[in-house]
Amino acid sequence: MNIKKNFRVILPVGVLALAAVAWAGSPQILQPAGPGPSTASFTAINKVFTGDWQQYGQLFTSWQGGLFNRIFLLILTIVPVVFLLHYIIIGAKSFSHAGTPIKFFGILTRFLHWLAALSFSLLVITGLMVVFGKFIGGGPLVMSGRSVHLIAAIVFCLSAAGLFLIWLKDMLPMPHDILWLLIMGGYLSKKKKPVPAGKFNAGQKVWFWLATVGGGIMAWSGYTLYSFAAPVDQIRQMAILHNLLAAGLVAFFIIHLYMSLFAVKGAISSMLTGYKSREEVAIMHSRYKI
Repeated sequence: MNIKKNFRVILPVGVLALAAVAWAGSPQILQPAGPGPSTASFTAINKVFTGDWQQYGQLFTSWQGGLFNRIFLLILTIVPVVFLLHYIIIGAKSFSHAGTPIKFFGILTRFLHWLAALSFSLLVITGLMVVFGKFIGGGPLVMSGRSVHLIAAIVFCLSAAGLFLIWLKDMLPMPHDILWLLIMGGYLSKKKKPVPAGKFNAGQKVWFWLATVGGGIMAWSGYTLYSFAAPVDQIRQMAILHNLLAAGLVAFFIIHLYMSLFAVKGAISSMLTGYKSREEVAIMHSRYKI
């Protein structure tokens, strides 16, 4: 495993995360809805949102009171462990780079992808800061994370909308996607056999639709939670919806990271250079028409 190369890929995300933490000393990056100082306004909004917990239904109180914390904790532990075992037992697939590489992604696609990747990484980091706020001290740190979360959401929505338009045709379901799912894309075998996939495989398509359509729903519910421009009952529903979708997105985000950085050696380079090796395309994208 090329630790240095993976480190260079992950480093920008870490730097942006540290920037979010550094902003904790000045929580007035973006003021929450309502008049007055940031801290007082945030406290007032929180009071409206939580109120008297005993008056809420059992579902809302139990889920918001601790169930989501446990769900996210399970995702953050079990999913990485599963892929660690996969890497130890099956290992990464490696392909020859002999011959002329095949152009896969244009410069605009790569730019939008990295913009979406970095902003989504910030969404995951800051979202988890809010979920586990009481365990990291709450206060200005979580408030700053919430503000960065909003900025990252705007950037992600814009970049994801561009990718949606560019990739829509290639991401439509195809009959061979079922075959790909039945063999799990060949990732459970050490042998390099052609798998039924076009420019994108079934797993990538699931991630695409979850990230774009699911991301759109997340933006809608997140705006409702941020602005409180809805009745309290609807805000409670938006909170549950937002957390459920977030759990699925975080799980698939970890899967996407593993597949990009570890499952196929050098896979991440296609989003840096725009090219894939001929052998990789022949094996992993056997239905792709060059």
